[in-house]
Amino acid sequence: MEEPHGKSGSGLFSKEFLPEFVYGGIDGAITTFAVVAGATGANLDIPVVIILGFANLIADGFSMSVGNFFSTKASHDTYERHKATEHWEIENLRETEVEEIREIYRKKGFEGALLEQVVQVITSNKEVWVDTMMKEELEMAKDQTSAYQTAGMTFISFLLIGFIPLVAYVFALIFKTSTENLFIYSCILTGVAMCIIGTLKSIVNNKNMLQGIAETLFLGGVAAVLSYYVGAVLEGLFR
Repeated sequence: MEEPHGKSGSGLFSKEFLPEFVYGGIDGAITTFAVVAGATGANLDIPVVIILGFANLIADGFSMSVGNFFSTKASHDTYERHKATEHWEIENLRETEVEEIREIYRKKGFEGALLEQVVQVITSNKEVWVDTMMKEELEMAKDQTSAYQTAGMTFISFLLIGFIPLVAYVFALIFKTSTENLFIYSCILTGVAMCIIGTLKSIVNNKNMLQGIAETLFLGGVAAVLSYYVGAVLEGLFR
């Protein structure tokens, strides 16, 4: 049965949801910046850029969060299904399951009286027995995070970080400021956001920080360049 909450004492903004924040933020920043770059390449008006950007934010952010929800839920369901199977096997194929526990710990180096004592301790408690089979035989660990919380964090981070490439355009529209160099400002703001996200990604993956930042900036840059020139080409074709 799916846990209603994450690990004990955790909340939506706890450290365990950092991976969802990172990958939601990366996707949000890159895809929205790509939309902005494409719209700029096509010389679209500011209101159109903003409309396309927000449409991308809502639609893609929701789509990504839904995908995350079903992925996490599928992981929970798979674990529970295998756990139910192990319960059934212990109830109906007890001797076979006892022998499997014995073989698992024999391979770990236990033997003789000590091996039999370990087997006795484990098989005397059904829940311990099932958990042991899940970890040692099936190599499955229960994902304690909530599907609703992971989806929520993905959506929130997608919106927050994905909005950054649009900040300069929204600011210019609301305060009627100069529209010159808006794309450059968007590039700078998005670059800063990607540096922050790249740093967090390095923490999540336990990798070199500079490498994480460089990878994130590179992917965002490639997406922006492609989108810009696609927009420019299409604008030229339909001019």
